[in-house]
Formats: sequence, C-alpha cells, structure tokens
Amino acid sequence: MLHVRSIWNGAISFGLVSIPIKLVNATENHSISFRQIHVEDGGRIRYRKFCELEEKEVSGAEIGKGYEDAGGTIIPITDEDLSHLPLPTARTIEIVAFVPADRIDPLQMDAAYYLAAGGAPAAKPYILLREALKRSHKVAIAKFALRGKERLGMLRVVGDAIAMHGLLWPDEVRTPEGVAPETDVTVNAKELDLADALMDTLGEIDLEELHDEYREALEEVVAAKAAGEAPPESPEPARGGKVLDLMAALENSVKAAKESRGEPPAKDAEVTRLPRSKAKKSAAKKTAAKKTAAKSTQSTKKTAAKKTAAKKTPAKKTTSRKRTA
Repeated sequence: MLHVRSIWNGAISFGLVSIPIKLVNATENHSISFRQIHVEDGGRIRYRKFCELEEKEVSGAEIGKGYEDAGGTIIPITDEDLSHLPLPTARTIEIVAFVPADRIDPLQMDAAYYLAAGGAPAAKPYILLREALKRSHKVAIAKFALRGKERLGMLRVVGDAIAMHGLLWPDEVRTPEGVAPETDVTVNAKELDLADALMDTLGEIDLEELHDEYREALEEVVAAKAAGEAPPESPEPARGGKVLDLMAALENSVKAAKESRGEPPAKDAEVTRLPRSKAKKSAAKKTAAKKTAAKSTQSTKKTAAKKTAAKKTPAKKTTSRKRTA
C-alpha cells in the first residue's frame, strides 16, 4: 500500500461495476529548485498579492476565482459553482472504451497516476479489471475530472497495480507540419545498414542505470559553495562541426559504441584504389591481353582445320585409284 497522500478520491465506472479508488501521483520531481534573491545583499525576493481596488496585500483565504470576459468584466466563480457542474465524471473515472495500446499516440501522454483500491470492498472489482486488462492486452480509455476540468485518461496494468496516464485531447496535439526538412535528400542502403548497426550496438541497456548527471553536478556546485570552496571545473565542451562524411561518422560511431562496451574492434577489409592514370593503363593492358588471347585462339583453330583437311585429302585419292584399277 502506498503511504502517500491521495490527490483525488472517487470511483472507476466499469459498466455497472463501481470500484472505489484513490488517485496517487506515480512520479516525483527530484530537480533542484532555486529561490530568487537580491544580488546586492542576498535577501529573498517574495511575491506579494495585492488587491487593485483597495491597493493592499491580501491573504490566501481572501483569494477566489474569477473569469474575465471579452469586455474585461470579472465574473466570480466559487467552488460551490464548480461542484454543481453537470458532469458525470466529477467524482468518477468513466471507462468509455478498450483499445490496443498502440492506438495511443505517445504525444498525448501527460501526467501519470496510480489507482489505489479504496478499501476492502474495492479489492474484488479492482482485481477483476486488472486481470481483464492483462488478458485482453488492451488499455482502457476513460474520462475524469481533475483540478477544474474534464480530462482524458488511459488505464493500464503496471505490476499488480492499475496506472492511469492523463491524456491530452486529440485537438491539443499539434501536427508536425513544417517540422521536417524540406529537401530532396535521400539515404542509400549502405548508410541505413550502418545506422542499423549503430542502433543494434546501442540497443541493449538497463534503464535503471540511467541517472540525472546534471542534478549530480549541480549538487557538487552547491556543496562546494556552501563549504566556501571554488566550484569544480567543468570539462571542455565538445566542439561541434559539420558532418562532411556521413558514412565515416556512422562507421566511427559504431566503432566507438562497441569499444565502450568492451567489444573487440572488427577487422575491416582494406580496399586500395589505384590512381585514375594507373587504372586506365591497367585496363588497357587487360584489353590488349584479351585481344592477343583471342587472336591466338583463332590462329590455333585455323591450323587445326588445315591439318584435318590435309589428312582427309590423301584418303580420298587412294580410294579413287583402287576403284580405277
């Protein structure tokens, strides 16, 4: 059981089945945050909320919501007004469909939550939904209301729990029009083969080994400043440049990736190209040799034919003499 505060209590509506649940954040932020200070004396910079009409600072208890229309008029909206919204999803995660997971575009995915069963009576229907999702290899698409607006969600199984990803509405995702380069550049099969080789080399990795190196470096800087020491020196940044030879860059990338994994470097066959002048002379010699061989063959054939004819002629004469006698 998660020992964290739930951010929303309600139920999953699964046809006629109702599953009491608690919504819990599935992720946490480990980023280092900074405070704004006055550079001259290090004093904190704070934001104070003032009422424009009375020109005085007000407390949080005195602050409410208001909608500003096109004419600039502020229309007060209370929490009671919002509680009476005619939405069936106000306290219910309403499942509307079950679809294959690959139907969901990752661009739509937003925040992630865990759905915890709300007490012992919720255990049976919770496990029923979990096992049904597992066996179908599908995800559930649902509607729910959170923080003042209706949202779209995707329910899937993570371990023994049900997780829900908030989804953007389809019309909130921009099309990639104008993003891709507008050129007639093409890649050949050899370049794709090298790219595949690089992908295969970098493909196997334990995601648990990945960590935030920027945050670690930032912690070192903060610790050094707190101790009155100079911050650690940063390494020289790699100098970027234009990739003039894509094939060479891919080949070097594959070699570097293999070396980093301790694989022995592959022995590439070396191809020595002749200069154009030497290549032409070599080709001319080969052509002349072919012609000489062809002439020699023709001469041999003619000589053999003559010898055959000479042998046949005396035989014919001998036969003729015998017949006369």
